Amino acid sequence: MGLQEEIVPYVNGGGGGGPYNDKEEVEDTVMDVSAALGIGFPLQRKHVIVGYALTSKKIKSFLQPKLEGLARNKGILFVAIDQSRPLSDQGPFDIVLHKHLHTTLAFFFQDYRKTHPEVTVLDPPDAIQHLHNRQSMLQCVADMNLSTSYGKVDVPRQLVIKKDASSIPDAVTKAGLTLPLVAKPLVADGSAKSHELSLAYDQYSLRKLEPPLVLQEFINHGGVLFKVYIVGEAIKVVRRFSLPDVCKRELANNAGVCRFPRVSCAAASADDADLDPVIAELPPRPLLEKLGKELRRRLGLRLFNLDIIREHGTGDQFYVIDINYFPGYGKVPEYEHIFTDFLLGLAQSKYKKRPYQ
Repeated sequence: MGLQEEIVPYVNGGGGGGPYNDKEEVEDTVMDVSAALGIGFPLQRKHVIVGYALTSKKIKSFLQPKLEGLARNKGILFVAIDQSRPLSDQGPFDIVLHKHLHTTLAFFFQDYRKTHPEVTVLDPPDAIQHLHNRQSMLQCVADMNLSTSYGKVDVPRQLVIKKDASSIPDAVTKAGLTLPLVAKPLVADGSAKSHELSLAYDQYSLRKLEPPLVLQEFINHGGVLFKVYIVGEAIKVVRRFSLPDVCKRELANNAGVCRFPRVSCAAASADDADLDPVIAELPPRPLLEKLGKELRRRLGLRLFNLDIIREHGTGDQFYVIDINYFPGYGKVPEYEHIFTDFLLGLAQSKYKKRPYQ
């Protein structure tokens, strides 16, 4: 069975650098990773071999030359998975990274994971599917009911509309949701469309929305959100500009639907902006560590990020508004070190458990 999607080998445009594309190149490389791992490897396996099946967009943003070079220095080799050949005929791999848009490929990697338990597949396809639906995406956070001395974490009140836009105003009234409302596509599959959102100011404009979608109560948060990147046990937080607060006067004077193709992006970084310290203050580290640890357990994932806002004027009331699998790590400062350390840690853990003959 072959892969049927735009999963392409990474080619570095100059000097012949870049991840490895065939088995001979891997075997001919003489770097020894055992020192980096602090363990003894059998002589025939001197590297951590990471197979990857990523879209061309993800390859460009994630497998940057700086990551590839640092990984090679640490004994990690990235090998492109050939979409025209059965995955079981390729490798051997220590770790498989994958992110794709079609469910057929998810089943493909799920089967591979069952037949190759010795390979770490990041992450389990069935666990990833849980994040592709915004109706279920935030349920784990809501179920946690996390409240500590450092703050509280919740999710916005939301309503799922699967069809019939004309019924939305009545459904919103029955649910007791307060305007304005943020409308997001129900499916969150990483496509450009799944990142689009709208802000509806009045009851009449709700009829203009396009189901299936999720409606979330808009929470004033000072126009800043926190993107919390999870890589195993590592956590990195960056600030991004978000939608501005909506006061009662603006709500009374505005009508209709404002559409936004994508609110948070690298160009909207707020890390160096001159912000009110109360708004700019990052969420407490102990709170994020507890949240991240619990979500890793509940979601069964190791590569994801959280979009978190702090309710303006509260100081310690936080809301998770979105969760994304294998996000844009290339936008995170020093992501190369974080990710390579994570991969080495996985390999070290695996090889310590594996007896050598």
